[in-house]
Amino acid sequence: MNEVKINIHDVTRVEGHGDVVLDVQSGEIKELKLAITESPRFFEAFLLGRKWYEAAHITCRICGICSVGHTSASLQAMENALGVEISDQTLLLRKLTFAGETLQSHYLHAFYLVAPDLLGVPSVLPLVASHPEVVKMALRLKRLGNDICCTVAGRHIHACAMKVKAFPKVPQAEDLLALRQRLVDSVPDLHATVALLQTLALPQFERDMEFTALHHPEEYALYRGEVIRSTKTGDTAIPDYKQQVREFVAPHSHAKHVASAVGPYMVGALARFNINYDQLRPESKEVAAALGLQPVSYNPFMNTIAQVVECVECTLDGIEFIDRLVDMGLHEEDMTVEVKAGRGVGASEVPRGTLYHEYAVDDEGTIVDCNLIIPTGQNLSNIEHDMRALVPQILDRPQDEIALQLEMLVRAYDPCISCATHLLKVEFV
Repeated sequence: MNEVKINIHDVTRVEGHGDVVLDVQSGEIKELKLAITESPRFFEAFLLGRKWYEAAHITCRICGICSVGHTSASLQAMENALGVEISDQTLLLRKLTFAGETLQSHYLHAFYLVAPDLLGVPSVLPLVASHPEVVKMALRLKRLGNDICCTVAGRHIHACAMKVKAFPKVPQAEDLLALRQRLVDSVPDLHATVALLQTLALPQFERDMEFTALHHPEEYALYRGEVIRSTKTGDTAIPDYKQQVREFVAPHSHAKHVASAVGPYMVGALARFNINYDQLRPESKEVAAALGLQPVSYNPFMNTIAQVVECVECTLDGIEFIDRLVDMGLHEEDMTVEVKAGRGVGASEVPRGTLYHEYAVDDEGTIVDCNLIIPTGQNLSNIEHDMRALVPQILDRPQDEIALQLEMLVRAYDPCISCATHLLKVEFV
């Protein structure tokens, strides 16, 4: 088609509000943008003047889906600022909670947000009648992830038992062993998920791009990493994250855009898979191969497949973490913290990509400076570059199909737009 005018207001099946605008005249793109219209929430301003022990509890409210991720990055940042070391028990409990949140979020995206596109229906609701067993399986798997968070961290969302230095209440061994059995029992559902995805076709689209993720030499980096690794610019120390993560204002977006020194980049499950493939378990690599995913994949639609691979990783991680916790014997820990002035950065790989929290506190533990960099904000510019590459390849299709492909591309990134909004355009009169 030589003439195309698309204005999708709002893109559905994503968290938050964003519009896709496309204007093609005489076969040439005149305008193309992902306009973020979500109202800003000013969490960084909320934090100023609050005490060190309040940061995690406040920032977990940024997102209901990634509340453990925000809590984790917040705790790491504050512990680095105050010079606090955590025990092996606390590290394992946090990793177990993180695995639970990653599972529930990835299953939500794969089954509820992406599967309807691949099955040709507008939402998950028609699948209740046409694919009841799949919907029941999706509910069962997502509930398991949420229940891990509740058992270990006190709530299904907005964890209340994850604190600086330690957990004020540790779970009972018998409760963890019950979760372990449910994780083992979920493996057949994972196999069924893989079998279902093998029957569905994802759009074939590739664009050479930069991927960025945390990297840890001894584990598949999710809760923590040792460095920020880029496929274009190499490694960056986490405290120096601003060298890799360069924010700028896009006139059409209430969320800042981000680029590295060489341009836009992608974060998220596909980036992690591409960068940290060697750290995956053999079982996860087998599932990736069965679903046609090999590093380095430049197809952003494969992000959902990478999420399913991570579900395998998190399920087996969860079983291992529980075994280690039960073997070492759970016990209450000292939570005394020496408050002093300092600055610290924390970073975690939340379901949608790398999340950064940075805090500075004074001698009394009052927060005097903070910066939060959200994964979706890092992806927005890359999504627009993807769109510019994709549109010329599909201009021969009907306009409705072009619009659907663009929506599917946005959904493939699993954006959490509400988390990303930081700006509000104010016109003084």
